[in-house]
Amino acid sequence: MSPQHPLLAGTTTSSEQPIVIRGAYSSPYSLKMRAVLRYRHIPFRWVLKGSALDTFPPGSVPIIPVLIFAGDDGAYSETLVDSSPQIARLEADHAQRSLVPTDGALAFIDFLLEDFADEWVTKAMYHYRWTYDADIEKAGLLLPLDQNLQAPDEQLAKAHDFIIERQVGRRALVGSTDQNQPVLEGSFERLLEILQEHLAHQPFMLGERPARSDMALYGQLKPMLWWDPTSTALATARAPRAVNWIERVDDLSSWPVADEQGGWDATDALAPTVRRLLEEAGRTYAPFMVANAAALRSGADEMVCTIDGQTYSQSPFGYQGKCLVWLREQYSALADADRATVDLLLAGTGCEILFV
Repeated sequence: MSPQHPLLAGTTTSSEQPIVIRGAYSSPYSLKMRAVLRYRHIPFRWVLKGSALDTFPPGSVPIIPVLIFAGDDGAYSETLVDSSPQIARLEADHAQRSLVPTDGALAFIDFLLEDFADEWVTKAMYHYRWTYDADIEKAGLLLPLDQNLQAPDEQLAKAHDFIIERQVGRRALVGSTDQNQPVLEGSFERLLEILQEHLAHQPFMLGERPARSDMALYGQLKPMLWWDPTSTALATARAPRAVNWIERVDDLSSWPVADEQGGWDATDALAPTVRRLLEEAGRTYAPFMVANAAALRSGADEMVCTIDGQTYSQSPFGYQGKCLVWLREQYSALADADRATVDLLLAGTGCEILFV
């Protein structure tokens, strides 16, 4: 048997080995998955990427978070990347405190809103961090410390400059350009308004119990509502309920789940603000995803669409093309009655174009 990692001393058999999550405090998807594990009462160990304790196997691609599982021999050898498949794996392995609504139609709406957060709201997250001077400087000073809190000042200074140059240089890749700025910031501001109203009436997006969409929104909003100065100030002024909400979702380990099958709203009793959230997805995310898929099919170097009467453009993104394929597969796999309910819920939101 391979020697046990020192971070995991005290565990006994492989069946009891906690999952390792390799992540970073600045990573929205890392925070999303840490919140998932906390809420679901799944034993885990948090390891900062590149730190002295990060001696676990690399993921299949160099992204975070990585979930690392122990095999039958107790060695940590299996890795899994990408937060949506990670959630699906955890749902398959652990029954308690599920994040997936038991109603098929509602589960699909939840999946759609998770993808909206992961693939669209993330653009605003990146935009605010790497566009404004105060945000850029804060990130440059703090991000290098994740790997080594005791790093020499000279090393930190070099890392500060390297990170800023690299990340600011990637802005256009994710759509953060001067041309797209009104689209991204307008969408974020509308999202804040929706959340401020929604959270005045219920604790989570789909009822009295969290779902995947809550975790995805939390992951993207945590940096924007608590860490990055410009977006945090905006959110504090316009959506203080949302700012408080992300602190709650960060650790829902004490949230009661009395009925493993219930706690989510019925599809005919969803809050009106859920409709508004779907309309925001239809207004922004849906035209982007469709245009991105078209650009990938044609081999174009640029995807272009119209959002809010404004031209939005960026390089096509292969992963988001895969996300649309997966979304359409889930839609096609719905039972007829559930698909009819989904169609009714999405009618007039703008999201219909995703499934044409």
